[in-house]
Amino acid sequence: MPELPEVETVCRGLRGPLEGRVLTRVVQRRPNLRFPFPERFAERLTGRTIVRINRRAKFIQAVLDDDGVLLIHLGMSGRMTILDTATAPPPGRHDHVDFETDGGKLIRYCDPRRFGMMDLTTLSALDEHRMLVNLGPEPLGNAFNADVLGAALAGKRTPIKAALLDQRVVAGLGNIYICEALFRAGISPRRQASTIPGKRAERLVREIRAVLTDAIAAGGSSLRDFVQASGELGYFQHSWQAYGREGEPCSRPGCKGTVRRITQSGRSTFYCATHQR
Repeated sequence: MPELPEVETVCRGLRGPLEGRVLTRVVQRRPNLRFPFPERFAERLTGRTIVRINRRAKFIQAVLDDDGVLLIHLGMSGRMTILDTATAPPPGRHDHVDFETDGGKLIRYCDPRRFGMMDLTTLSALDEHRMLVNLGPEPLGNAFNADVLGAALAGKRTPIKAALLDQRVVAGLGNIYICEALFRAGISPRRQASTIPGKRAERLVREIRAVLTDAIAAGGSSLRDFVQASGELGYFQHSWQAYGREGEPCSRPGCKGTVRRITQSGRSTFYCATHQR
């Protein structure tokens, strides 16, 4: 599933062709993705101007000129591709939505597994939307710091890896970047979350910010289905220090450990038991 860096990369790619542009034609080719489309979805979007593209956690938010908001989640395999309207190929089997603009661009949404979603809401109701209302702070925002993280983890008797996957603790983190941040911070994914507040929380916040910033600069990680809106692959996967490196020597200077893989919360966790404590 695309995580925060991948969704941020997609948002940045969409701003050029979409912000300030009128949606001249919207094509919806099926009644549902993960959930049913809103009633009159295409009709309600056609003729609207996209004012700006925002991101909240793993959600794309397209703010419209009537204060409406198109909310998009890419799910497991969703991707947005920018095409020229005049030369765009015919839609494929998994191309479920087209957004055409007055700038001659076509934004095509493809989702083979159909775990993505699209909904329409308003700016005034956005924060209370059922998919957003319980989200924790943005890890790259000013509201996220060691004290906030420590308070969210206090008393939690789950492993820190599982706690960070909880979107109520911090929004937008997923399996890959949690593994990488814990590796960089020298914290074992097995460590009980309640032991993190304090100096460990300071290290962890610092490394969460750093790994997300590095990943965004690299265009995210291309794993399975993810590509940028331009069609290019992200390349942060070449910088992974833990994720996917089972059996390889630890890359931390001076550490003689080996990267291991365990299963937590039904997902693979990669870490070095030598330096991550």
